Amino acid sequence: MATETKIQIQPLADRVVVKPLEPKEVKKGGIIIPETAKEKPQEGEIVAAGKGRTEDGKPVPMEVKVGDKVLYGKYSGTEIKINDEEYLIMKEEDILGIVK
Repeated sequence: MATETKIQIQPLADRVVVKPLEPKEVKKGGIIIPETAKEKPQEGEIVAAGKGRTEDGKPVPMEVKVGDKVLYGKYSGTEIKINDEEYLIMKEEDILGIVK
């Protein structure tokens, strides 16, 4: 269920471009958390992927692909802005897992 997102960037090697997914806001006890106090999302969707890395001169394909929902570390990646949309560029090794 990949969203049709057209971005103008092609990551190199084992890097991916991730669109962070907004966390579902759960209000307990009627407390509203201001935007500045919210945690950074740690789940996103891959919108572009490189071709993979090389090890000992041999290509190693990516384990993730465009459309995968992934979990990543809280401080992973480099934030970029394309067409007023926030994205992260990160190495494949910064991805913790694929959400099934």
